[in-house]
Amino acid sequence: MADITARITLPGSARRGEIVNVRVIVRHPMERGFDGPGLTPLPRHILHTMRVTYAGEEVFRMALSAGITANPYVEFTTIAVATGPMIFEWVEDGGAVYRREARLVVV
Repeated sequence: MADITARITLPGSARRGEIVNVRVIVRHPMERGFDGPGLTPLPRHILHTMRVTYAGEEVFRMALSAGITANPYVEFTTIAVATGPMIFEWVEDGGAVYRREARLVVV
């Protein structure tokens, strides 16, 4: 599993049943495979899938493409059900999988 930098923002805590806003920005170059007309091709590195699981369930999935900017920002909501980790995964063409966790505290 390769390394990636992600800033994940969750509330400090949430009440059970509360709607929780989740913000994620991931640092990734989203290299399209070329540097300009007539230049040497570069290896293509594009994130194509982002998925988030929480409390054993997938709560968010997004298809990404070459049209998405480098360092993509994503915001979504979920419902607080239990204290535990949210697992964030990004899959890159070529097979690299990046994974980060953030803990949601439910009071």
